[in-house]
Amino acid sequence: QVQLVESGGGLVQAGGSLRLSCAASGFYFGVYNMNWYRRAAGKESELRDLVATIGHGGVTTTYADSVKGRFTISRDNVKNILYLQMNDLKPEDTAVYYCNVIIQGRNKWGPGTQVTVSS
Repeated sequence: QVQLVESGGGLVQAGGSLRLSCAASGFYFGVYNMNWYRRAAGKESELRDLVATIGHGGVTTTYADSVKGRFTISRDNVKNILYLQMNDLKPEDTAVYYCNVIIQGRNKWGPGTQVTVSS
């Protein structure tokens, strides 16, 4: 059974940093591209914004324009953990952050971790 569990969220002041982790199990982590999404407060539950992606080998990464230069996605294919290092956080980064993988055409999600950035 696929399981994704995010952690590392919290309350931080603007300009601060957080590192999110996503522990993956139940599938061959090292052969799948992985994604981070986020959903800001007030958005409908199905509307999540793609934040960053990483290829299965950990070399290829892409970022939303809003986080380029501030966020870094990485992965540990031995420990089966996905990371998101977030620096220079802004109030508009406040959201629930979700780990995501697409397996056989189906989206798999973790429960999310709340990140709140105060101004």
